[in-house]
Amino acid sequence: MTDAPSTTQIVQARVAVGLLVGLIVGGTLWYGITAESLGRLWSDILDRPGGPMTFRFILQPAMAIIAALRDGVHDARVGRRPYVWALIHGVRDPQGRSGRLWEGFVSTARIIILGVIMDTVYQWVVFKTFYPVQAAVIAILLAFVPYIVLRGPIERIALRWIARPTSG
Repeated sequence: MTDAPSTTQIVQARVAVGLLVGLIVGGTLWYGITAESLGRLWSDILDRPGGPMTFRFILQPAMAIIAALRDGVHDARVGRRPYVWALIHGVRDPQGRSGRLWEGFVSTARIIILGVIMDTVYQWVVFKTFYPVQAAVIAILLAFVPYIVLRGPIERIALRWIARPTSG
């Protein structure tokens, strides 16, 4: 994140994380974890890009990329470790790992919430029912995963750009 998060951003992040946890727990209690439910989850997910509301498969990752771009450039300017590297190797500094993970949720909270809403609409239109775990998984795959994957490489590119000597 470029600055300290505002109260609104913190609330949005808490809502997003609470929503994801609630959907996963609620869906697991409602449908259980069976081979059938896992098979339905993956087959439904693979069928979605060709169905209605396909635009969200472009919109949500694009929004996540913009957030990753903003945060990756900021990381390069202040000299922070690459994002995924800090998450994986945060064993030495667990508080740093959770802080960096929280930054990701703060940056992508609106995208996650929007993703859950769009997937809920999609499910009601296409399936005429609601699978909470699927809504959570789709929101994570379309909003949070692109952010995590791209923030570090964007930071490395920005570091090279910033370190480039100016001709004069």
